[in-house]
Amino acid sequence: MEFKLVLFLVVVLTGLVFCIPPHDQVAKVARFVVHRCDWGSLATISTQPEVKGQPFANVFSVSDGPVEKGTGVPYFYLTAMEVSVKDLQINPVASLTVSLAETNYCKKKGYDPENPLCAHIILSGTVTKVNGTELDFAKGALFTRHSEMESWPKDHNWFFAKLNITNIWVLDYFGGIKTVSPEEYFNVKP
Repeated sequence: MEFKLVLFLVVVLTGLVFCIPPHDQVAKVARFVVHRCDWGSLATISTQPEVKGQPFANVFSVSDGPVEKGTGVPYFYLTAMEVSVKDLQINPVASLTVSLAETNYCKKKGYDPENPLCAHIILSGTVTKVNGTELDFAKGALFTRHSEMESWPKDHNWFFAKLNITNIWVLDYFGGIKTVSPEEYFNVKP
């Protein structure tokens, strides 16, 4: 009996298998997917001359907290040298999309990344630098899940930032996208 429990915990904790919450628990699905995803696509309004004023998406590593201790707040490790960060310095409004397609869940289920059952979440809001007591949490959240970051070049002047969420959309089932208020989202006990 103990061996089966240990094996189950190893499988679950290594991300080999997990069960997504039921699709009628929309806020819980959103928190679950955000916590499971280690990267996402951040869309900004471009300041680059060739595409100025147009949407511009870029991939970023993300973490809402150490494994099994997520807060729901997406944190980033950024440098002003990055093109999307230049956009954010002019206009901090952004949208972040995370999808279970980055995990093994969808592949094992045979879901195409565009299939609604391969859940994805879109969060929008503003990206701001993290400071004060939240800085230590952001650092721990990112460095425990993206340990390589600690060795990135210091002369790039990296800083921690977060997405201050104002809107949340969930696509995890057929029938269209669903919305969740930030209050509902943050009140979920993951």
